[in-house]
Amino acid sequence: MTLSAPLLHSDSIGHILLLLAVWFGTSAHSEIISLDSENIDQILGNADVALVNFYADWCRFSQMLHPIFEEASSVVKEEFPDQKHVVFARVDCDQHADIAQRYRISKYPTLKLFRNGMMMKREYRGQRSVSALADFVKQQKNDPVQEILDLNEMETLDRSKRNIIGFFEQKDSDNYRVYEKVSNILRDDCVFLAAFGSVAKPERYSGDNIIYKPLGMNTPDMVYLGSLTNFDLAFAWTQDKCVPLVREITFENGEELTEEGLPFLILFHMKEDNESLEKFQHETARQLISEKGTINFLHADCDKFRHPLLHIHKTPEDCPVIAIDSFRHMYVFPDYKDIDTPGTLKQFVLDLHSGKLHREFHHGPDPTDVVPGQPSEEVASSPPESSFQKLAPSEHRYTILKRERDEL
Repeated sequence: MTLSAPLLHSDSIGHILLLLAVWFGTSAHSEIISLDSENIDQILGNADVALVNFYADWCRFSQMLHPIFEEASSVVKEEFPDQKHVVFARVDCDQHADIAQRYRISKYPTLKLFRNGMMMKREYRGQRSVSALADFVKQQKNDPVQEILDLNEMETLDRSKRNIIGFFEQKDSDNYRVYEKVSNILRDDCVFLAAFGSVAKPERYSGDNIIYKPLGMNTPDMVYLGSLTNFDLAFAWTQDKCVPLVREITFENGEELTEEGLPFLILFHMKEDNESLEKFQHETARQLISEKGTINFLHADCDKFRHPLLHIHKTPEDCPVIAIDSFRHMYVFPDYKDIDTPGTLKQFVLDLHSGKLHREFHHGPDPTDVVPGQPSEEVASSPPESSFQKLAPSEHRYTILKRERDEL
């Protein structure tokens, strides 16, 4: 059938041209590997760095990304032609729903980064342009380990960051190769440094070793006591040090944290109020370590997050304030001063999971909390709607797969 000119609006023409570019415009140098259940583990496992596009053909954002992704691959391949170094790959999620489920794909397109077959927690959420994608992948090939040429450099470390330092007899060793692999995976969470040979000798009194320098000038170092050639042990120890139990939420990582799908327990505090933050961190570790994996423990700058505070009828002057955002509603912890009362913070979280917070907001106190002999009356109430849900991935940028949340 021939399409007559009057029927072709500018939007239609642009869409058709885009599809033609996707279907026929693949660069000769572009090597986008299509992954399936037969080849995915081998291809990703053999690549230092792999960027994988999880897409659906019917998704317009996926259609728009295809030619950009292919051209970015061509640009990177000029510098890293070996598939052992860099791979650009894609997964058709309609054809391979098992793979999409395996990697918890909830929107199209999703760009995930892999290192030696291990999926990185942070996916690519930057600009969808050839230069931005190419630069991002090239940066992943930069050495994450800074070499120490003089031990005096350790005196000028930035102690506002978490530092991991390795001391090795030689760079060409199994000990260092494991350290380098760990640093590649956790490069966004810690600063990694290493000293070798004669420079490292004063710190190698018992052989090669790794230390962790926590935040703050007066916090003592911690030494890794496990096998330096055991990747699983080294990675678990380092991850525990680099990824804190209580993370800071910012506008830059809000989308990522929201997409994890766990409710937020948030301490709102003034930036300079380290005392409240330290107390919250201590009580979270003391009361709520068993709840890790069911809720995200976060802290937020009161000045930067004024809007969520106003949402729960608070201002920066009221900080510190603790609240839960369930992605449907926000609930305020009654009194920050009670945070160190044994069990109160944990009960607040348990009341969320049991639905008690939700019920009480809508219907007044639970019957179990009413004094015997007194009539119980339902009190109509409406908790503030979620504020942080607005940081979730935008429908102007992704096709969101609808998933119902529990009514909490």
